[in-house]
Amino acid sequence: MSDPVSDRVNTVLRIVATGAACAVLVVAASAQAPGSVEASVEVLNVRDTFFVVAGSGGNIGVQVGEDGVVVVDAGAAASAAAAVAAIKKATSKPIRYIINTGPDADHVGGNETVSNAGETLLGPARLGGQQQAFMGPVAPILATEGVLRRMTSASGSTPAYAAGGWPTETFHYPRKYLYLNGEGIEVLHQPAAHTDSDAFVFFRRSDVVMAGDVFDARQFPAIDVDRGGSIDGEVAALNRLSELAIASVPIVSREAGTIVVPGHGRLGDQYDVIEYRDMVTIIRDRVRGLVAAGRSLEQVKAARPANGYAGRYGNGSDGWTTDRFVEAVYRSLAPKGNGVTR
Repeated sequence: MSDPVSDRVNTVLRIVATGAACAVLVVAASAQAPGSVEASVEVLNVRDTFFVVAGSGGNIGVQVGEDGVVVVDAGAAASAAAAVAAIKKATSKPIRYIINTGPDADHVGGNETVSNAGETLLGPARLGGQQQAFMGPVAPILATEGVLRRMTSASGSTPAYAAGGWPTETFHYPRKYLYLNGEGIEVLHQPAAHTDSDAFVFFRRSDVVMAGDVFDARQFPAIDVDRGGSIDGEVAALNRLSELAIASVPIVSREAGTIVVPGHGRLGDQYDVIEYRDMVTIIRDRVRGLVAAGRSLEQVKAARPANGYAGRYGNGSDGWTTDRFVEAVYRSLAPKGNGVTR
């Protein structure tokens, strides 16, 4: 007997996914024509009840089951409606939870739209059809305290985001967990990596990790020192990610194992994470040696510590160049009072 949830997901995938045996996920947002947001949204089925929506800002994870839908990240505000439409084509189950992996606009900008499209876990269907006074009609949003702090910080007299998109549940400790749709979900705070507010979301039974912007194999990691990011925290987070993931061993030909979903770009596995971690560690150690030798930022850049990797990772989106990455590493490592503002 077939599973109705899986059947609905697979029906949608035959319609909207590109390639029946696609092994990687390529975000095609840059190729869209003006006003054609929905055309850029792609859906990839990665497990029987887990799929990824791409092209709506950051990659969006979607877990489907008897309790409803758990969404990881909500994409950008401009394309959130298209992401919601893609989710609703895949399943009639209500959106019950949103979990944010970080504070960037292309991950949290769609929070309000996606939340408004859902409902609380203890909704009317579970309480005899009656909406209770204590229940809101929207899906709750879970994130680290840092995400809430960033989203509520004012620019002049106006908050950065409308209150409807703010996290409604926050935590500051290393590990928050839930048990929904028959599996444990771990939200693991990475306190000083891309920013001070990052988190991995690990679906233990599905064996999928949503890694957010800590891992982005398209480019050098975007370390935002002004928002609490650091190169040592980035390496520590990548080490943690490589420990969470399990490779397809001993039968490597299966190409199985833990699926790692980055904040942007194609899906990865433990080998991809380790390769990326090693690259970041090597550059970190090169810059650390130059800093210890008393080199200035300009001298560090002139020494080309990213040599051997810039061709692959140095053409990042949004102007995240090799120079900017090296500068972020330097600012993370340089002692205070060395002319560096942190």
